[in-house]
Amino acid sequence: MARRLHADLQDWGVRCWFASEDMKIGDKIRSRIDEAIHLQDKLLLLLSEHALVSTWVEDEVEAALEKEQRQQRDVLFPIRLDEQVMQTSQAWAAKLRRTRHIGDFTRWMDPQVYQRAFERLLHDLKLESPQNQT
Repeated sequence: MARRLHADLQDWGVRCWFASEDMKIGDKIRSRIDEAIHLQDKLLLLLSEHALVSTWVEDEVEAALEKEQRQQRDVLFPIRLDEQVMQTSQAWAAKLRRTRHIGDFTRWMDPQVYQRAFERLLHDLKLESPQNQT
């Protein structure tokens, strides 16, 4: 799903940093991810059962929230791939659930549902809707 979303965003001209594509062999993972968070305008957070138990993801969310506080603007754009974030007791994810609208990509395998969710995401990222493109 992450690869598909990355490809679709790039097709729409959204410049994206994607760890599995943009990290060089030998890069120090934590420092490269921290650098990317600080350099990018927005962080698209894909929430899933696996993401919720990842300390890496938790650290990335905290870094993005700190950036939001410093810059006084939205940086973090969370979307869910399953329903786990809506049920978890993980403190950081539960706080996110209480304070943010989380985009719904739970039915991303259905092409029509995915397309509607993707168009909403583009709109919310302040991009032109695919239907309005000339």
